[in-house]
Amino acid sequence: MTAITMLSRRGFMVNTAAAIGAYSLGIHLPTPANAQSINSDPPEINAWIVVQRDETVIIRVARSEMGQGSLTGLAQLVVEELECDWSMVTTEYVTPGRNLARGEVWGDFQTGGSGSIRESHESLRQAGAAARLMLIAAAANEWGVRVEECTVAKGVITHSASGRRASYGKVAAAAAGMPFPKSITLKDPKDWTVAGQSLRRLDTADKLTGKQLYGIDVVLPGMLNAAIRACPVAGGKLSSFDAATVASMPGVRKVIQVGETAVAVVADRWWQARTAVEALPITWDEGPNTGVSSASIAEMLTDGFSATDAFAGTEAGDAAGALAQAAKTITADYSYPYQAHAAMEPINATARFTPEKCEVWVPTQNGTAALNEAAAASGLPVENCEVYKLHLGGGFGRRLYQDFVRQAVLIAKELPGTPVKLIWTREEDMTHDAYHPTTRCRLVGGLDEQGNLTGLRMRICGQSIRATWAPHRVDGNKDPHMFHGLTSETFGYSIPNLLIEFVMRNPPMTPGAWRGVHLNQNFVYLESFIDELAHAAGKDPLAFRRTLLASHPKQLAVLDAVASRVGWDTPPPANVHRGIAVAYGYASYVAAVAEVSVDAGRLKIHRIVCATDVGYAVNPELLERQAEGACTFGLSAALYGECTVDGGAISVTNFDTYEVLRLADMPAIETIVMQTGGFWGGGGEPPIAVAAPAVLNAIFAATGKRIRNLPIRNTDLGS
Repeated sequence: MTAITMLSRRGFMVNTAAAIGAYSLGIHLPTPANAQSINSDPPEINAWIVVQRDETVIIRVARSEMGQGSLTGLAQLVVEELECDWSMVTTEYVTPGRNLARGEVWGDFQTGGSGSIRESHESLRQAGAAARLMLIAAAANEWGVRVEECTVAKGVITHSASGRRASYGKVAAAAAGMPFPKSITLKDPKDWTVAGQSLRRLDTADKLTGKQLYGIDVVLPGMLNAAIRACPVAGGKLSSFDAATVASMPGVRKVIQVGETAVAVVADRWWQARTAVEALPITWDEGPNTGVSSASIAEMLTDGFSATDAFAGTEAGDAAGALAQAAKTITADYSYPYQAHAAMEPINATARFTPEKCEVWVPTQNGTAALNEAAAASGLPVENCEVYKLHLGGGFGRRLYQDFVRQAVLIAKELPGTPVKLIWTREEDMTHDAYHPTTRCRLVGGLDEQGNLTGLRMRICGQSIRATWAPHRVDGNKDPHMFHGLTSETFGYSIPNLLIEFVMRNPPMTPGAWRGVHLNQNFVYLESFIDELAHAAGKDPLAFRRTLLASHPKQLAVLDAVASRVGWDTPPPANVHRGIAVAYGYASYVAAVAEVSVDAGRLKIHRIVCATDVGYAVNPELLERQAEGACTFGLSAALYGECTVDGGAISVTNFDTYEVLRLADMPAIETIVMQTGGFWGGGGEPPIAVAAPAVLNAIFAATGKRIRNLPIRNTDLGS
């Protein structure tokens, strides 16, 4: 059990918010008296929990739901400690404006890095436990009995000695004014009955019935619609446009320049706006990047292999000396392309501006960033702005960036008092993405006479996301984020002589976080090359890895789990071949085995077995679905994902050229959820890192060909 002692409600709010950055139970913070006063209808027990008189329990959520199921998992953590009836639970988003007004009581609004549960589990469990104690105290106070004499189950408080019972709804108003508990003891996870269970998702019914609203569904009274075009060339600007040409087209209300780079048409209906903006004569100032292409970017990155400005992020022993003395050295160059997020819900935001207030309705992964962007674009104080978050029809990292919020607000400013919904076309979405950055990697490994790996050098050359979005977090060419999964703390393999370097080279295309971020390419490089080294040593790829992981039991455990499930030591079905991969990232351990066949050059992925260990599995079934989705996402990227550059612009504009995995080609995916406890890991992104290299290694087993440059579709597997 975890015990936490607190002297006062005010003290708890201040200390925990400072320590955790994501939790406080107070309301308005200026004075302790205000912090003690909680009067709302229905009663707010604390900032996270509202209990209505009909026994409905509303759990407030600061993180975003975009299909990953965290809304349900977060609610389970609260209910586990609250001891209410799960069938009476619902959720609601809180707004970043309310958060600011209440002293950031709800903390962090960003949803990314598989962090919804692993970063906020403690605060939410505390919220549930505190509310439970306050509700029990209210009932005990009414009955004139000791709190210790009362028990609670499914939202009903019982005093066994007298037989009296009271529901949460009956005592909620009194509980809202109770003193904050001086001590909170959290349950030991082994005693969980709600958390740790595969409960049904809270949002499924609304999705099935169409009740669930996404950003693209927003309709407000008097709302107009906007479509936009921005300069397709990276770094380019808007030079001129002829608004008169489309002014009389059906439904058109206004043509608006949006910043320096784009122009929008506002119309009664979105299709009218799209038709008009596509017909609008526009002259672009394409700027200095029209000579940039995929080939020129590849040359820039390849030059980094011999550069002298490398940043050594991970070092052990003497890699150069070990490679010089090795009995056998193996060298391989790999590459990873730009990739789009390609979420099914196109980029959109709805904004309403008046001189006194700016409001935005948006599917965003970062409500606080959206609020700040709305304030900056509107020119109003942030206290005069608000963001209403909706479910996301896919995020994958793209909706961490709020460029579309800025555009929506700038457009709405030109039509004060009128709500305007901006929707990007798929073509705008694909050509103005924040792309998975392109990188290249040279790996050199050294083996001794017995085939033992004595030295490894990796040099990654490519684009830094931080250099674009958070340059203050980059020291010269040093970006530690590029070493995701490859730092001395996270690198699982025990290699006596190791050097991992990064050479920063930033083409003009905009990079961004993309589900799995740098874990993806880093483990395509590492796990493919470990396989190369195993074969060069004449050793089984599983056995080779097991030796290197001997001192890392959790990595070894997930690796052994997938190998056991597929029967690695037994022959696969006829003409089927296997590949294996293991990784650590987002505080979780993952491994995968792929079974594939190649017939007349055609690849078929028959089966993926994935093991994931996140420590505490709040909802095992959600983790299974997350692993399935992550593997599918990773396979689409490995098979097809590539955004080529021509004339300084992305040349892939829709799903006819940016393919994704189709249902007919979807392999069977089996997930092993390993609940070892003791830590909190992320579930949504790590499996991506093993799906692709497992398939690449299986292709080698089937064909003898090493695919070192993604996507796979660019390689002829038949020759």
